[in-house]
Amino acid sequence: MATLEAVLDTIDKNIDVSKERLFDFLRIKSVSTDPAYTGECQRAAEWLSNELESLGYKAEVRPTPGHPIVVGHAAAKRKDAPHVLFYGHYDVQPADPLELWTTDPFEPRLQQGKEAQEIVARGASDDKGQLMTFVEACRAFEANGGLPCEVTFLFEGEEETGSPSLPGFLAQYKAELSEPALALVCDTGMWNAATPAITIMLRGLAQEEVVLRGASHDLHSGMFGGPVVNPIHVMAKIIADLHDAEGKVTLSGFYDGVPELPEEIAEQWRSLNFDEMAFLQSIGLTTVGGETGRSVMEQIWARPTCDVNGVVGGYTGKGSKTVLPAQASAKFSFRLVGTQDPKKIVDRFRAFVRERLPADVQAEFVSHGASGALRLPFGSEPLKRARRALSEEWGVEAALTGCGGSIPIVGAFKRDLDMDALMIGFALDDDRIHSPNEKYSFTSFRKGTRSWARVLAALAA
Repeated sequence: MATLEAVLDTIDKNIDVSKERLFDFLRIKSVSTDPAYTGECQRAAEWLSNELESLGYKAEVRPTPGHPIVVGHAAAKRKDAPHVLFYGHYDVQPADPLELWTTDPFEPRLQQGKEAQEIVARGASDDKGQLMTFVEACRAFEANGGLPCEVTFLFEGEEETGSPSLPGFLAQYKAELSEPALALVCDTGMWNAATPAITIMLRGLAQEEVVLRGASHDLHSGMFGGPVVNPIHVMAKIIADLHDAEGKVTLSGFYDGVPELPEEIAEQWRSLNFDEMAFLQSIGLTTVGGETGRSVMEQIWARPTCDVNGVVGGYTGKGSKTVLPAQASAKFSFRLVGTQDPKKIVDRFRAFVRERLPADVQAEFVSHGASGALRLPFGSEPLKRARRALSEEWGVEAALTGCGGSIPIVGAFKRDLDMDALMIGFALDDDRIHSPNEKYSFTSFRKGTRSWARVLAALAA
């Protein structure tokens, strides 16, 4: 404990210098989606590699078909210490629209927020500020005798564009990257500004596009309407049939592998006192939809869904055109939980559509990807230790939360490296990531750094 206290004291004494290092990092315009910033992405990777080397770690900037990936290795002061992999990304979203920024998005500044000072810059929260909390925690350990865990660092530069180079990179370096027993992922957030969180569940995702074709060309609705099947009518029937009156998805076997929420987790979620009405009113709504009898939080974090994301057919321009369309299309997404099999869901959906096709209407299916859900074992020892460490730092019990979306890298770690991940981050819901005037609470930066120090110490205990 004395060593940990010394590390925490070092973090606090040097927090302003740590902030300046983060500011230098934030000034690099590492926008991954725009080829004009390719050189800046290279510069960001080299900056990170240099930072790791300055701490005495081995680090390399390794090329990929896209932007480079930084790999680093740091030894622990104890030979039998656990080995963890820390993941973050150095690339950022474009700053546009520039006119909505109060100041230059790549000239970071400190401003006074409602509750604490805030670091304002593109990438402050997503993900440079988050990434640097871990690096600065490691720096403090090195100033006090060395790391309690062996650490492999993996910093990529294409997260904001879907990580196209990452699968091949993980395959190429699988032997090296499979050595750690646990991944630590910082690209998540707090429950609120005073309550840390560990994300323990991620929903999977399957995306399908359906194109229905009828007549050989669009027809006059007066001359052909009635005896000629309308693909939009067929699509509307398919969409309507996907849910029953209770809001449940009607695909055969859809709920195979969907677990009920363990009571201990359900009780913990109830204790968070989530305000459903405030959540709905913030988006202009007043009534809970979806599955009857399921709370908003449970539906978002722990239940599967089927949604229509877009429908196109016929004439959609201004005014009226009495056309009977030859084609209609719709895009569907399925959020998956538990052990739902994405392939089976897709197969059953396609069978569901075909069963509802009248004569003379054909369906074309276009897949836009599918991945399964992830759930960290609720009773795992790393989870227990990390939760205690966060609770000690923040003075309140850390929340165990779900995530309605997907974090592809966590799935890749499990699928390609057979590695579970602890998802711990210190972003806040109002950090405006991907938007103008992105910010990161200075409290999140300082206490996030202290939190990682505690988590590393706890994992090594």
